Amino acid sequence: MTDPAASRPDPAAGHPHEDEAIAELGYKPELKRTLGNFHTFAAGISYISILTGTFQLFYFGIAHGGPAYWWSWPMVFLGQLMVALCFCELAARYPVAGSIYNWAKKLGGPHIGWLGGWMMLTASMVSLSAVALAYQVTLPQISSWFQFIGDGTGKSAAENAVLLGTVLIAFTTLVNAFGVKLMARINSAGVAIELIAAIVLILLLAAHITRGPSAVTDTFGLGQGESLGYFGAFLTASLASAYVMYGFDTASSLGEESKDPGRNAPRAILRALVASFLLGGLILLFALLAVPDLHAKELSVDGLQYVVLSTLGPTVGQIVLWCVVIAITVCELAVHTAGIRLAFAMARDNNLPAASLLAKVSPRFQTPVLPAVIIGLVGIGILLINVNQPQIFSVITSIAIIMIYLAYLAVTLPMLVQRLRGNWTPVKGRFSLGKFGLPVNVLAVLWGFGMSVNLAWPRATVYNATGPEHWYLRWGAFLFIGVVGLGGFAYYWFVQRKKTGVLAMHAAVTSDSVPPGDSGTPTP
Repeated sequence: MTDPAASRPDPAAGHPHEDEAIAELGYKPELKRTLGNFHTFAAGISYISILTGTFQLFYFGIAHGGPAYWWSWPMVFLGQLMVALCFCELAARYPVAGSIYNWAKKLGGPHIGWLGGWMMLTASMVSLSAVALAYQVTLPQISSWFQFIGDGTGKSAAENAVLLGTVLIAFTTLVNAFGVKLMARINSAGVAIELIAAIVLILLLAAHITRGPSAVTDTFGLGQGESLGYFGAFLTASLASAYVMYGFDTASSLGEESKDPGRNAPRAILRALVASFLLGGLILLFALLAVPDLHAKELSVDGLQYVVLSTLGPTVGQIVLWCVVIAITVCELAVHTAGIRLAFAMARDNNLPAASLLAKVSPRFQTPVLPAVIIGLVGIGILLINVNQPQIFSVITSIAIIMIYLAYLAVTLPMLVQRLRGNWTPVKGRFSLGKFGLPVNVLAVLWGFGMSVNLAWPRATVYNATGPEHWYLRWGAFLFIGVVGLGGFAYYWFVQRKKTGVLAMHAAVTSDSVPPGDSGTPTP
């Protein structure tokens, strides 16, 4: 019988706590720890991606909320900060691949864990499609050469977006299949360029300010005659901010490949969120104060791309837009990477079909290759299904965000229950909320519920923006998420639940372990 102590790395290696935390969840360390502090931070901030989100949906915020939509930015930040603080405690204790799934399982039990993981995995694939659409918002603004199909209006915009998005997903699939080191190098370089570009853009826009800060109180008269008035318009426009500030958990999801993630992951989560809030907020603010004509119709059609080109001129503007393209690329890479780790985490618990294949780590590339390919193909499939949907941008984006908010709730709500029962204790010497843990957790849950309902609300302006009107389009978020959630859980309950258990090839070595040769059988 193998000595359990022999299977653990030497404490001198610098990460005994992290390997013990993985063992507590029933797994043995398999993924190579090569990622440093900046890599971990870059993973979180590239998923949030300031330039991707702000440039992709600025037009939507202006169109539905006017310049005053800017106030949704600090609103979303404060709500997501509550969630991030809860995640920091969890990341300090369990820095593990597929963090949302494993946290939900540890806090709420296997059924909640599976549902949270399933929602997050599906959301990751939908997000992969949503982020890929950002190429269409930017590349044709750089040159009409990138508009391969039609003139960029109506269905031709959706068709061209699918073409450009497919190329991007194919690229991220290849990079992720070749290992985490290549991904980390590209991601870190891209993030460095994005951060520099964001700071330069802020300075350039600040130098071209033409109006005072009172501009961000202009509502354009939107919401008049509606039951909720401007507040209703503001809630709709908040989608533009909600789309940017999520994915910070990625820093923890790479915990099994990071050095000292118990300390670095919580810091990376907070740094990524705060940096995104500050840089993104200043870009949006100065864009509104610098654009030559605040009432130009192009502002609600072409968005920030129009602001940059009209304010900074074509030469500088195009340089900035190329930096945005780089940001979109590394954002897509981070989304894909996080989805792969989640699929790997669920598969090694035998919680997905063909689990032993999905959980297999390539001995050459030291990364799960099959999930990279499958997630990429599903992302492309989602684009193809929506190829003739003119409102493809707002529909896919909205559904992706809602599903991620629900997956986050699958963590924060069970965590709140554990706190109320007195069962949650942060790991000593690591990140802890202390006496603020309970109120922060309550606010995180209330925020998650509130924004999920707001984002899913059957607004024609989001889900059925172009005629004719159909009830199933307006209720598309509830229908799609309902089918994914209920259908997925039904499959788990009647099929996969009976097979669940850590695959022996991935299980922590204990005196009760099955023989190594029986690698395809779940451990008891």
